[in-house]
Amino acid sequence: MAQEHLTAETLYLFNEGTLSGMYEHFGAQVIDRARQLTRFAVWAPNAERVSVIGDFNGWDPQSHPMQPQGDSGVYLTTVPGLGKGSLYKYHIQSPRHGFSGDKADPVSFAVEIPPKTSSVVWDWDYEWHDQPWMANRRGKHWVREPVSIYEMHIGSWKKHEDQTSLSYRQLRDELVDYVANSGFTHVEFLPVMEHPYYGSWGYQVTSYFAPSSRFGTPEELMALIDAFHQRGIGVILDWVPSHFATDAFGLGFFDGTHLYEHANPQQGVHPQWQSYIFNYDRNEVRSFLASSAMYWLDKFHADGLRVDAVSSMLYLDFAREPGQWTPNPYGGRENLAAIRFLRQLNQLIHARYPDVLMIAEESTAWPKVSFPAEEGGLGFDFKWDMGWMHDTLSYMSRDPVHRRYHHDSLTFRPMYALSEHFVLPLSHDEVVHGKGSLINKMPGDTWQKFANLRLLLAYMFASPGKKLLFMGSEFGQWQEWSHDRGLDWFLLEQAFHAGAARLVADLNAAYRASSALWEQDDRAEGFQWSDFEDRAGSVIAFLRWDTGGHRPVLSVFNFTPVVRPNYLIGVPKEGVWQERLNTDSAWYGGSNQGNCGHVMTESQAWRGHPYRLRLTLPPLAATFFEFAANGEPARLIPESGLEQP
Repeated sequence: MAQEHLTAETLYLFNEGTLSGMYEHFGAQVIDRARQLTRFAVWAPNAERVSVIGDFNGWDPQSHPMQPQGDSGVYLTTVPGLGKGSLYKYHIQSPRHGFSGDKADPVSFAVEIPPKTSSVVWDWDYEWHDQPWMANRRGKHWVREPVSIYEMHIGSWKKHEDQTSLSYRQLRDELVDYVANSGFTHVEFLPVMEHPYYGSWGYQVTSYFAPSSRFGTPEELMALIDAFHQRGIGVILDWVPSHFATDAFGLGFFDGTHLYEHANPQQGVHPQWQSYIFNYDRNEVRSFLASSAMYWLDKFHADGLRVDAVSSMLYLDFAREPGQWTPNPYGGRENLAAIRFLRQLNQLIHARYPDVLMIAEESTAWPKVSFPAEEGGLGFDFKWDMGWMHDTLSYMSRDPVHRRYHHDSLTFRPMYALSEHFVLPLSHDEVVHGKGSLINKMPGDTWQKFANLRLLLAYMFASPGKKLLFMGSEFGQWQEWSHDRGLDWFLLEQAFHAGAARLVADLNAAYRASSALWEQDDRAEGFQWSDFEDRAGSVIAFLRWDTGGHRPVLSVFNFTPVVRPNYLIGVPKEGVWQERLNTDSAWYGGSNQGNCGHVMTESQAWRGHPYRLRLTLPPLAATFFEFAANGEPARLIPESGLEQP
């Protein structure tokens, strides 16, 4: 249990910007359960008077004044007879700044269900059962592991008939099985941190330590994460240190001054999202953000954080016109304070949790995002490959007759694929705001649309980089995503949609079973072209290699609706190549063209390889072949048994 007072060391570290455990000291801490003694601590350095108000004192600012802790800017008081579930806020008076108002606790661990805005005293009571998962996670080097992420929005994965969302508890009963049966290694939640405006999807945060009460209690979210871990699935949380909501009860103008946000509007207000930007120069703000990140890893056993909008943090001129931004002291557009913060944050997290994933959504060519700070990088483990996403979706949206003129969209990526450790994202951003669903980006009639979707998904799984797929895309939802409705699960009763879902499960199975598809994502020797020159036929083929070079995987892609018999592909090894997966299988909704499960090499050399295969390329389809070392029996993909959630 915490003590009645904050130590001098705690306050020093907080003011220094190196306190990463604010959640153990600040906010409402129940320090004596027997007496229900609760200590409140809040940072408001420019206030002249701070008091804690709540349902326990009739919201009276005179009842429980807080005492300043030296010159730290922190105010503190203890309240007896007060425990879990009590509502509270801070009443802050700053006459010099013309401010008097009530603020929610920046370090509250629970909050009222929006649109109510009070903080809630909380005292965690949860016993974890994920010890085997946490022990197995230690020592993981995720660059050398399969990572396949199911990205989802908790509030709209599935709805009740009255259009209310499933709770954390109900998701535990339905979602965990679905993700496990689909074969994903990880699930990623769009931000669960409390946000007043549901339509922000969680990206306009007011409470950086409180999971959204819309879906249940903090313990119920813990139980959901625990259930995923018990099924061998990691949980990644979206986290937003780039900007925060402007709601009056939140962090903005917290003590009547620009405390958390930068005072300069050219640095403190985001013109695109109309939100506040954190002042990364301020020590206490860095302590606050680092503590928030650590909180979700520590208390909620999160396996990683996907950091949103990193580009907006790195550039002072992000979304600004000339004259609307303030250069750094050297005249440049780089946000030096944000860069230092990101490096320090990633170093801090990896020192304590070297086995968690730190993933950057960074959309520019900023160098070494996913390299250690010691090597001049930002220290992330992975970066979203937005270039791959844009090039691939642009190519796939074209009528196949025109694809021959855009062949470079497919062949360019290996030129930069080793510059970062990448995640290949087919994310929520690509299926909203009029962009249409993934299936509706595909050209052609219904059969061709689904064939193209299956081809796209197989291309992602075969390509170097970790995988990310947003919910609904795995079964070809027609409607673009809306946070106001659940996914169209009834579509799984239809053959094409059920076939797409089965393919995703089998792609995950093939991906996880073949180390060649993930072990050397970041190494030149892990990728080798077999054919990238067939522009006229819109065909490409490449090899993925495991570390020992024993079981390479050959992936062949036909981006036209034409069956291509007797198609020659060069390979490096002589013998049997097993047809491991074929997206044109009738099991997935295809026309069942293929190679009867395996093919034998011919001894003639072909396009730089000593042997060749004579293949039948199915229309708008991908085929995966694995070399059968020493006559080993075929390793067949298991038939998927997905059911509607």
